[in-house]
Amino acid sequence: MDRVGAVNGTDPDCPGFISYAVKNVAGKVISIGLAFVFSNLLHQLLKPLSQPRIVSDIVVGLVLGNIGVIRRAFDEQFIAILNSIAEFGMMCYMFVLGMEMDPYVIFKGPTRNALVAYAGMVSTSVLVGSIIPLMNYYKHPSIGFTLSLSISLSGSASHILTRLITSLKIGKSDIGKIVIAAGVHSDMISMLLISIGYPFLQLTVAVTDIAASVRMTLIMAAALLLQILFTATVSPIFMNWVNNENPEGKPMKGSHLVLSVAFMAFVCSVAPIYGYSPILSAFVAGVFIPSKGRVSKWAIGKINFLLPTIFYPVFFFWMGYHANISKFEAGKWEIWLRFFVLAVITIFGKVVGTIICGAMLGFHWRESAELGFLLTAKGHFHVFLAVVASLLGITTISTCISIIIVIFLSVVHTPTVVSKIIKRARKLAPTQRMALQWLDPSSELRILLCLHGVHNVHSTINFMEISRGASDPGILVYLTDMVELTDQIASTLVQEGRDTVTVTVIDKDVTQMRDQITTAVQAYVEENGDGITLERMLALSKFNGMAKDICNLAEDLMISLVILPFHKNLCANGTVDGGNSGFRHVNRKVLRNAPCSVGILVDRGYGLVEEISRSVRSFQVAVIFFGGKDDREALAYAGRVAGHPGVKLTVIRFLLDSDSENASRRAGNYRINAAEQEEEMKLDDECFAQFYERHIAGGHVSYNEKHVANSAETYATLRSLEGQYGLIIVGRGGRVNSILTIGMNDWQQCPELGPVGDVLSGSDSSHTTSVLIIQQHSLKGELDGVDDEFSIM
Repeated sequence: MDRVGAVNGTDPDCPGFISYAVKNVAGKVISIGLAFVFSNLLHQLLKPLSQPRIVSDIVVGLVLGNIGVIRRAFDEQFIAILNSIAEFGMMCYMFVLGMEMDPYVIFKGPTRNALVAYAGMVSTSVLVGSIIPLMNYYKHPSIGFTLSLSISLSGSASHILTRLITSLKIGKSDIGKIVIAAGVHSDMISMLLISIGYPFLQLTVAVTDIAASVRMTLIMAAALLLQILFTATVSPIFMNWVNNENPEGKPMKGSHLVLSVAFMAFVCSVAPIYGYSPILSAFVAGVFIPSKGRVSKWAIGKINFLLPTIFYPVFFFWMGYHANISKFEAGKWEIWLRFFVLAVITIFGKVVGTIICGAMLGFHWRESAELGFLLTAKGHFHVFLAVVASLLGITTISTCISIIIVIFLSVVHTPTVVSKIIKRARKLAPTQRMALQWLDPSSELRILLCLHGVHNVHSTINFMEISRGASDPGILVYLTDMVELTDQIASTLVQEGRDTVTVTVIDKDVTQMRDQITTAVQAYVEENGDGITLERMLALSKFNGMAKDICNLAEDLMISLVILPFHKNLCANGTVDGGNSGFRHVNRKVLRNAPCSVGILVDRGYGLVEEISRSVRSFQVAVIFFGGKDDREALAYAGRVAGHPGVKLTVIRFLLDSDSENASRRAGNYRINAAEQEEEMKLDDECFAQFYERHIAGGHVSYNEKHVANSAETYATLRSLEGQYGLIIVGRGGRVNSILTIGMNDWQQCPELGPVGDVLSGSDSSHTTSVLIIQQHSLKGELDGVDDEFSIM
């Protein structure tokens, strides 16, 4: 070996070779590791701006891929490995993208969503086809490449739009539904056109052997047709067989899982054997494989988890490496002209089409423009095409970088457009008062009843039982699971119905929990649920967004009362656990922002009650009344409970002992707005008089008065009630006789329960008396969120 090889460390027999190889490998691993770290870090920093992950990925990829030290650490062999990783990852991405689409919708009559998608695609394609050939974007211009670019730019990144619209909570508005459905439609049409047109692409370029080119085109087209027919006919039979052999709730057999993966790999590889693109083949196979069923949902969940976790950071680093900014010809004005023309066509091409279509469909021009701006979003496949076109010598590096930046610009503005929609929706949202006190007793009570898990089932059933009262007019209960959205669960989200906005969770733990809850509650409703109408809902979000989800649900469903479980639970040994701080945060935010009344249920054995009789008044319930709007709301709910034949209700009214010398002294030291106090006391007396006449006078409800002079006596009296009742109903706060509770705030453990609720539910209180703390809805003007019935189109 010569001296040069020894010095460079390239001689395998030289000791320096090992250290050289280790350093090289270490440099590559560190570079890829930085892509993972900075991609996730920047994504977290941009989360308050609601930016999709692709924005941070593009920025990190372009920056890291163009750092000189990092570029020099990669040799051609490792770049070839990166190329293979990018291609394989894109195959997985396209396979899942295809599985989430329904190709048969194109054979149905054009819907409003489809018309919007077609209009945006046609306008963009026309602009690209008429302008791009004049701008010399390709090294060797051809009609095939022009058509490919026009079709790809006319599509939309449906998965990015779906996640963005869903996360920003406008998926239930009409514009949100249209954006998601039109995005899926345009994405599917553009991808199908590219897939079908790929075999004929080589006929549009200059070739020396025309006969061989035609023969190759026919072979690829025949192989693609064979793959489509085989997948469309055989895969439903095979998948149904596997799903029937492996029902939900039982572990999937390993042999069936291996067969399923092998079958998916086989149908993806049929056409590529004859020269067809393996990436487009994966998409076509995914389109015609049934998306429903256990195996399909498993595949979608696993791949969707691996893509953002492993593939995307590597993919965008690969993109940044090939998009060599040092080769960008910034000094040429033609480059900038092509960039701006491409940006204008990509972004405004959709807008022109949606405005024209919107005018024909009767949309407002502003909403039509917003539809267009949202549908311009491009995604990972468009980035891949830009890089591959550069690697194949179809375009220059400058054009590749221009396309990547245009893709970035097509996505980065979407959160701003959505925020404008939300802002306008809030101004038009209804602001009617939703409180039990103002609800007609003869009308149905609509309750959003939330649960943390299976341990809340028994208390939930008992709450439904006493809340229905006399079964007429009955209650409508929206039983809602509060589930924290983790990365694992997020990866399993599947768009159900393909052309709709419904998102299904297929995470095993979540589905099992929901099934157990549904089975138990549904069994109760079917056997004893006269007067109860049950609906199932899901609040799936991170803790910082769950309160908004619940408030949006309450507003959408015109709920009068939201019931939240207390964040601390009663353990089997009779002690109270430390609680979940995330759920406590949710409870506090719901109390501040709810569009209706809110109750927090502290279960201290309420769930241990086997069955509340409807023939004998055996279940003891008390409602405590100090005064104020929250106590009036608690009294209004107690009026519903009083109608239950198995509930013995007692009303306990706390009054100020005016004869007490201590009371006079404390009242003199406490500042009271006399006019406000007089008005509140008048409302209290009116409310209590109505309740007394309706329930107490007839002897169905017991009545006690407690005369106390100060908060110390109030505290002692409240503690004396423990153990006497199975449930105590109290108002959260806002009472007139604050002198009776002043000072109790100083030792509050949970301020969200109010001073009285905190005393009754403290860790040192009785573990046999449950407490329901109710807060009345306050009209605050503009509501937070978008109503389900809200229409701006």
